[in-house]
Amino acid sequence: MIETMWNLANKLTLLRILMTPLVVLLLYFEGPVTCVLAALAFIFASVTDWADGYVARRSNTVTSMGKFLDPLADKVLICSVLIMLVKLGWAPAWVVIVIVCRELVVTGLRAIAMDEGIVLAADRVGKAKTVLQMFAVVPLMLHYPLWGMDLRLLGEVLLYLALLLALFSGGRYCYDFYGSTRPAGGNAP
Repeated sequence: MIETMWNLANKLTLLRILMTPLVVLLLYFEGPVTCVLAALAFIFASVTDWADGYVARRSNTVTSMGKFLDPLADKVLICSVLIMLVKLGWAPAWVVIVIVCRELVVTGLRAIAMDEGIVLAADRVGKAKTVLQMFAVVPLMLHYPLWGMDLRLLGEVLLYLALLLALFSGGRYCYDFYGSTRPAGGNAP
C-alpha cells in the first residue's frame, strides 16, 4: 500500500507543491530576470499537473492520495502565486480574494462529502478554471515588457475569465453538494 502511494504520479504532484516556494521566492525578488525565472518555474510546475494525471492513468496507478494531493497541489501553487501577485500590485486583490475563498469553500465541501462517503469529482468546468488560471498567471508574472510586448493586459483578461469560471464551477460544487447531502424526499429533519 505504501509503495503505491509513492508512485511516479504522486511524486510529480509533490514536486508541484515543492516548486511553489521557489516561484514565490523568485517573485519576491522582483525584477525582469527573476520574473522570467519565476514564470519558467511556474510553467514547469503547471506541466506536472498534466503529467501526474497522464502517468497515473497510463500506468493504472490512480490512488486516493493522488486524488487528494492533485487538487491540493493546484490550489497551493495557484493561490500562493496569486497572493504574491497582489503583494506586488500586479493582480487585483478582490479577484484573488474571491478565487481563494472559492477554493477554500470547494475544498471544505469535498472534505465533508468525502467524510459522508460522497464523491464530488472535479468536472470539466473546474479543470478549465485551473488551466485558465495557469494561463493567466504567466503573463501577470512577466510584469516587465518581454521582447517589446506588455503581456499584463492579456493576463488580466484571462484572470477575469478564470474568475467567472471559478464562480460558476464553485456554484456547481455547492449545488451538487446540496443535492447529494439532502435527505430523501427533499425535506430537512
